[in-house]
Amino acid sequence: MRTSRIKWHIVVFLAPAMLVYTAVMIFPLFNTLRLALYTEVEQSRVFVGLDNFRTLFGDPQWSGAFWNALWNNCWFFIIHMLVQNPIGILLAAILSHPKLRFAALYRSAIFIPTILSFVIIGFAWKLILSPIWGIAPGMLDAVGLKFLFAPWLGKEEYALTTLALVSVWQFVGIPMMLIYAALLTIPEEVLEAGEIDGITGASAFWKIKLPLILPSIGIISILTFVGNFNAFDLIYTAQGALAGPNFSTDILGTFMYRTFFGFQLQLGDPHMGSAIATAMFGIILIGVCIYLFGIQTRLRRYQF
Repeated sequence: MRTSRIKWHIVVFLAPAMLVYTAVMIFPLFNTLRLALYTEVEQSRVFVGLDNFRTLFGDPQWSGAFWNALWNNCWFFIIHMLVQNPIGILLAAILSHPKLRFAALYRSAIFIPTILSFVIIGFAWKLILSPIWGIAPGMLDAVGLKFLFAPWLGKEEYALTTLALVSVWQFVGIPMMLIYAALLTIPEEVLEAGEIDGITGASAFWKIKLPLILPSIGIISILTFVGNFNAFDLIYTAQGALAGPNFSTDILGTFMYRTFFGFQLQLGDPHMGSAIATAMFGIILIGVCIYLFGIQTRLRRYQF
């Protein structure tokens, strides 16, 4: 009986990547989980178990800010799911039409904002929407719609939705390209069979193409979920660490940043900050597991 030999060349090539991944991802993750179980008492670290989480979820001083940030994260995600992904699918369907001219140019133009820095996007849109020196009031006035303008980033009821739509504008190119790639993988024989049965145009998309790209839509949805619950940069760039006005744009990322590092009069608390980061990790993990075990298995029936 032959014993299996270890393929050392595979180990050699994977080892550097695994070392880097462990150093920048695995070790910080477990260290964060460890910090969440301790607190500082008279400048000494004391093990408190789950007390930090009880404080985070139950203490009025902490729970109000946490649940506000969590709801804002959920709303941020809902906007992306209801606006970004449907627009991305629509754009992909239009750009995949064989008779569309300059399709490559349109794809590039739509995808360019995705590669821009969050800092550029945040400051640019803050200037555009400024009621004092922004160009948005003038543009609306030029088409007779100036009455629609409002200081959207300065009003509590509009600020988060406005930033979510800015994020949609920046990242709509990602679902567009993923769906576009999925549409290109559909065999021509399937589409030709549909044409023989009289299924063409928009009907072909709804009855043939859409069911076949459902797995890709599922992947886009979970990527959107993970990305939105890890969001931080755009809110911080546009509204600062206090996520104004009056914490109306505060999300888990900015809440964790203020708690961990401190900001202005708020002192940093690495242990409570780690508890918030652990809660974020748990929320993302639960969402991913629901997708993997509850949704993806049902979508596999549509794959070739």
